[in-house]
Formats: sequence, structure tokens, C-alpha cells
Amino acid sequence: MVCCDFPDSRCFDTIASRLGPLFLRSETRMRAMAYIKGLLSQCERKNGWQLAEWLGDATPDGVQYLLERARWDPEAVRDVLRQWITEYLGSPDGVLILDETGFIKKGQHSAGVQRQYSGTAGRVENSQIGVFLCYASSQGSAFIDRELYLPKAWTQDRERCRKAGIPDEAGFASKPELARRMLERALDKGMPVGWVTGDSVYGGNRSLRFWLEEREQPFVLAVPCNEPLWWQGPEYTRADTIADALSPDIWRRLSAGSGSKGERWYDWAMTPLWRLQLSKEERHWGHYLLIRHSCADPTDRAFYVAFAPRDQVSLDALIRVAGQRWPIEQGFQTAKGECGLDQYEVRRWPGWYRHITLALLAHALLVVMRQTAQQKKHAIPESG
Repeated sequence: MVCCDFPDSRCFDTIASRLGPLFLRSETRMRAMAYIKGLLSQCERKNGWQLAEWLGDATPDGVQYLLERARWDPEAVRDVLRQWITEYLGSPDGVLILDETGFIKKGQHSAGVQRQYSGTAGRVENSQIGVFLCYASSQGSAFIDRELYLPKAWTQDRERCRKAGIPDEAGFASKPELARRMLERALDKGMPVGWVTGDSVYGGNRSLRFWLEEREQPFVLAVPCNEPLWWQGPEYTRADTIADALSPDIWRRLSAGSGSKGERWYDWAMTPLWRLQLSKEERHWGHYLLIRHSCADPTDRAFYVAFAPRDQVSLDALIRVAGQRWPIEQGFQTAKGECGLDQYEVRRWPGWYRHITLALLAHALLVVMRQTAQQKKHAIPESG
């Protein structure tokens, strides 16, 4: 196995020291650390054969052993990742971002694979779908959790599941249910979280919204245009109907944050929603509908339901949170393009979780190293 220079050895050594106790055998520990380095290397493809070649191995057997049969717990590694990101990026204004991404696959044997809509491809494809949780703050953004979505066609065929290494206790869970599990882990561990956001797959799920409300966790979640909402009383009105009824005077042109092509300008409006509030504590919280439409085409609209303490709500605040959905898209692009997130060749459940977890750890290292480099670049030299 080759040994290579790492661009920020101190950063890598810090995470390696935390991961070390999770690997009982020194050979497995060394290979896991080398695998992370390989994911961050200039290796053209981060698959088993090319990573093995980069590591100096004649065959991919060692890589396959690490991902399939070696004794280590990817859940424990994920916990180290979450704690590390909390220390580096944690902030009271932190936002947890939910989204999924597709992994295009051939054949029918990879865990969870089937013909299903993949946002990555923009169409129905033979693919696996992973649900991810990203943490963003003014310090940067990085992934902290992941779950593999299992369609009902899989969970109803236990023999097929066993062949793919899927545990018997892994039953069907919708994407919002997987999202709730990840949110619960992060919130229960005390991550500093100001808000939760996500697209309409998650915002359109009332059970997830109610669960966040019960935890008094503020959120700005996208919803479909036909989402039924209580607006001026306890009667349902569609989100787009509410938008149509708003006065033209309340719309404001504001940026949702800077993107690769500059500021993302949209026209925005916000209106309170009706909420049954019995206690003084409940009256402290409010529901709101946030609407965004294209500056060029007012019919190109997006809708968000927000829940937060009334004294924390303003149009600018809600737009800031809604705009935090973009970092997770950028994260997917970087993790796939530079950290091999989608370049795995494993088929079984354990291999998927192990590769994905190590790839997210590699991405987090990249984020922290670049953040550290930026801080050094902008540091003011001490006077003589």
C-alpha cells in the first residue's frame, strides 16, 4: 500500500485519531485511512480497481474487503463525522438541509435498485436513491448523514433483501421517514440548529412538519402548489390560490444568495397562516407561507411553509433559509466530482453505507481544508 502526501496532514491526522478506535485491526484502520486519501486523490475514477492501483495493490481484493467484510461500523464513523462538522461549522444559525440524489446502476441486484425517478438523470432510470442530510452555516456546509431508500418491491421480497445484505429489520420507509430519522439523530445529539429546510418531497409531508412543530424546531420547507393550508381561518386553501389573492404591493425583489452565476434574484412575498393556538406558548409561534417567483416569468413559482417564533420571522430571514437549499446541490456536485461519491461498484447494503460514509467524510475534509486555506489567505499578518 502506497503512502502519499496529504495536502493538510494536521487536518487529516485529527480525524484519523478520532476514527482509529473504531477499527479493531490495524490493517483495516490503515486501509480505511488510505481509502479516504484515495477518494481525495487525483485518481481518475474512484472505483475499486483504480483505487486499488492508486494504493499500490495488484487487485481490488483489499478495497472490497474493507467495504464488504471487514469489522467496523459505518454508523459509528457517521457519528464521528457529525461531531467533527459540529465543531468546525457549528453555529446557532445553522441550517439542516434535506435532499436526495440518484446513483445510476445497471442490473437488478444492487440494494434498492429499480427503475425510479432520479433527479440526477432528470428522468426515470435504473438507479439507487440516497436521502442525505447536510449542515450549512456561515462557516460552510457539509453532509452529516445518509440513508438508502428501499422501494416496496424490495422490502416485500425478503429473500432478495437477504441476498443484497439488507437486514431483516429494514422495512419500508418513505423518504420523509428516512429524513426524520436523520433529523432526530442530529437534533438529539445537540447540533446547533436554527432551521430545517428541504424540497417539497419533505415539506409536502404533513407528518414530518408536525413532528418538527412538536419539537419546536423552526423550518422553511417547500410545498407543492396545491398544498392545502389554513389561511384566514380553519378552512383549507391551496397555496397557489393564496398567492393569487395577495396584493401586488407586498412583493419584493430580493436575492436568495449568490450562486455560480452571481446573485439569485427573485420576487418574494410572505403571508401569515392561520393556526389554532390555545396557550400563551403556542401564540409565540406562527405559520407562514413564503412565495417565490421568477423575475422574468411570474407563473414560475415556488411555495414554502415556514414555522418559527414570531419574533424571529421576517421576509429576509425566511428567504435566507429557503436559499440554503442550494448548498446541498453544490455539495452533491463536489462529492461526486471530487470525492467519488457515485463511483462505487458495491452491490450490497453494507458496502453502500461504508463507501458513502467514507466519501462523505472525504468531502467534509475537503470542506474544512478549503475553509482553513481561505482563513490563512485572508489572515492579517502580525505587525513586526
